[in-house]
Order: sequence, then structure tokens, then C-alpha cells
Amino acid sequence: MKVVGITGGIGSGKTTACQIFEELGVPVYFADVRAKELMALEPLKTKIIQAFGKKAYNGNELDRKYLAKQVFASREKLSVLNGLVHPAVADDFEEWLEQNKKTKYVLKEAAILFESGAYQDVDITVLVVAPEDLRLQRVMQRDGSTKEEVLQRMKNQWTQERKVKLADHIINNDGIQLLIPQVLELHKKFSSQ
Repeated sequence: MKVVGITGGIGSGKTTACQIFEELGVPVYFADVRAKELMALEPLKTKIIQAFGKKAYNGNELDRKYLAKQVFASREKLSVLNGLVHPAVADDFEEWLEQNKKTKYVLKEAAILFESGAYQDVDITVLVVAPEDLRLQRVMQRDGSTKEEVLQRMKNQWTQERKVKLADHIINNDGIQLLIPQVLELHKKFSSQ
């Protein structure tokens, strides 16, 4: 079984591309979604409280806005959070892989696949790209964020140009090129390898 890592900058449409792969029957591990779920569970919850204080949670709920303000304003704090969350996600992913081992290939969706170095642990990388202005517009509409908030989050990710150099395959989600044919082409390629 091959592990295909799929990523893209915020607002690129990587989740939409993954949903198309899912419709084709490909198991997709959404690392960012799973990370949020794991942050609500022990032992990760206790570690986050130790690092960021009790304000990181409202009762049993992770206070995402509080945590986002902490980590997106400080690379050091972001590094601390990633150092807690990434090992937990890596262990969880290994368990998930075991459950899906009879599949020809699986997708691991991760926003910071390249930044975290996780791309070295997958067989193939796919990068979803889109123009920055379109990405900004998508995130502002999706999250209700301000332009400044989105730009701050973008600053914590590598540039698209830097990621392109490491990607094995590119999906262009610029709103002009059709997304489904690009995904179908990659699915055909990955299924035959």
C-alpha cells in the first residue's frame, strides 16, 4: 500500500480535493481534523494545559480562538504546540494505517505536510495550489476571518513556491481548471502503481 501525502496552503482547496478522492473509495486520514479530536482527549489535553494554561480549554472544550491567538502570534509557541500534537497524530495515523492496509493507496491530508517534515514519511506528495487572493477570499468567507487574521495564518506556512519544489504532483484549484479531472488522473495513476 502506498501512502500519498496531500497538502496545500490555507484556502487552497485540499479538503475539497480529498473529498473527491473519498468519493472514489480512497481512505483519507484528515490529520488536522484528527489533531483537533486528539487535543480533546487525554493525555494530550493535560500536556496542552501544562504548556498554555487552563485558558486553553473551556471546560472540556478546546478554546481554539485562544490557542490560535497564542500560536499564530509566536513561532516559538507554535513550535511547542506542534511538538505536542504531531507525535500524537503520528501514533494515531499508524493505527489508522493498520486498519486500512488492504487498500491500494491511502491519502494523508495535512496542512503542514512539508513544514513538519512529515512528507518524508509518505511515498508520494500532492500539492493543491491556488492564487493567494483566491485563497484569502475562500478563508475569509469560510471562517469569517479578517484579511489580517488570514494573512497571519498564511505567514506560518511555507510559501506555495517553496512547497512546489518538494511536490511530486500538483493539483491546480484556481477556479478555472476543473478539479475533478485532475483528481481522476492522479487516482488512475496511483491505483496502477
